[in-house]
Amino acid sequence: MSDAALPIVVAPESLVERLGDPRLLLIDLGRPETYCRAHLPGALALDYAALVASRAPVAGLLPDATQLGALFSALGLSPDRYVVAYDDEGGGRAARLLWTLDVLGHGGASMLDGGIHAWAAAGCALDEAPGVATPSDYSARVTEDGLADADYILGRLGDPDFMTLDTRSVAEFVGSDRRAARAGHIPGAVHFEWLEAMDQERQLRLKAPEDLRARLESLGVTPDREVVAYCQTHHRSSHTYVVLKSLGYPRVRGYPGAWSDWGNRSDTPVEV
Repeated sequence: MSDAALPIVVAPESLVERLGDPRLLLIDLGRPETYCRAHLPGALALDYAALVASRAPVAGLLPDATQLGALFSALGLSPDRYVVAYDDEGGGRAARLLWTLDVLGHGGASMLDGGIHAWAAAGCALDEAPGVATPSDYSARVTEDGLADADYILGRLGDPDFMTLDTRSVAEFVGSDRRAARAGHIPGAVHFEWLEAMDQERQLRLKAPEDLRARLESLGVTPDREVVAYCQTHHRSSHTYVVLKSLGYPRVRGYPGAWSDWGNRSDTPVEV
């Protein structure tokens, strides 16, 4: 299966035709109770907590290469495997896995549009038997692809070719909902709540690409600019990262730690 075999956001109706391909690695990041009741045939359960690291008060950091190598080896990942990730919340957790794989330079990965709920609504097969992994020896190497930190952002603030996209709630953005030592947003950030990308009438599948492009471009989020997406910990913003990538935005990065890092530092400017 080549990297181009599936789009970065794959519909249930397209994925069901590929089930049974031995190169496909299905990863379920939903709640354990959901996985036990039903999951895609052969899917492996992955605890979201294993994808992130914390150094209080900062959460949502990227684990080191050794930890990631052990995690993906246990799942049986290898360079020739194509990952399809999904969850039961509209894609935030699954998207964090896709972003992590991007940072590691693993090119083949997709997010199931709408996750388990869209899959079930489409009448696709579900299974109760736990998936069984065949462990591998995956060597993880963190690259700069898709990755931004506070220093990276500070060095580019004010550059017309660069922008930050805040995917939190309006209350967090304006500072009335305080979740760090300081409240507000990165100066110049544009607000686009991650939920805006989801169609509430279609099991949280993404809205039509033309509608998403129109909305984002109305905010000044255009493909000619480099975009760093962030939220509180880079959970919600991972979803927006995948949305932008699916729309063909060529320069997109995520900020692990996100506001839990920026808002708790003393050397970062804040705007309300």
